[in-house]
Amino acid sequence: MALVIAVANQKGGVGKTTTAVNLAAALALDQHRTLLVDFDSQGSASSGVGARQAGPPTVYELLLDTVPAAETLHHTDLAELDVIPANRDLAGAEVELVSLPSRESRLRTQLDKLRGGYEFIIVDCPPSLGMLTLNALCAADSVLVPLQCEFYALEGLSALLNTVERIRGTYNPCLRLQGILLTMFDARTSLSRQVAEEVRGHFPDLVFDSVVPRNVRLGESPSHGLPVLLYDPTSTGAEAYRLVAKELLNQILTGSASEREDIKSSEEAGIG
Repeated sequence: MALVIAVANQKGGVGKTTTAVNLAAALALDQHRTLLVDFDSQGSASSGVGARQAGPPTVYELLLDTVPAAETLHHTDLAELDVIPANRDLAGAEVELVSLPSRESRLRTQLDKLRGGYEFIIVDCPPSLGMLTLNALCAADSVLVPLQCEFYALEGLSALLNTVERIRGTYNPCLRLQGILLTMFDARTSLSRQVAEEVRGHFPDLVFDSVVPRNVRLGESPSHGLPVLLYDPTSTGAEAYRLVAKELLNQILTGSASEREDIKSSEEAGIG
């Protein structure tokens, strides 16, 4: 039965899609059957695995339950990685879901039909805290938060953690924080080091040891429709995501994800 991980941060440009795509690829390359769900109408995760031109059915049809869930699956160049792509149709779902029954659990209902075929389901959330992200967090077992090592990072983290706490209290009491992943890290700058130290100080047990550096290859690979692990397997970006996947698997092996304490609110953590 698959572990569903939502990769979420309401701030754009923090490495969220890069993380979803390359974590999914790293798990697949390690022979773990993985499904990547593109839940952003920009379709960036879809293009990142070569599925930009994938036609319907997409995650939009999955969400509205107009086709069988299995028909939305598309294969990728990696034998162990499938994707449910997204396109601009998904932008209308925010409005359409409002009038539908069980609007917050539509994705969970559909992914439950697919869990048996995978070890991991990685959901790339949109850069917002709207109805789509609510659906993703209601469907997820855990949430992984990419956090850019820049000035406003902690401000955005506060809002997201507060949202996760509300969802735990209302819709999904089993939701856990898989971890906070520091991205776009540049050891040469004092700002990156300062942000990393501050986040680790507030959340000493929740920050991944692995960090994702600024890397040109990570930026180039989507234009080729490839995860960086296929585009340039020897790059520092590729190695970083191999280490993130290894750390994630170790968390699962040791049970650390399921045994974490309740997620702190931003006030308890002393931020925001």
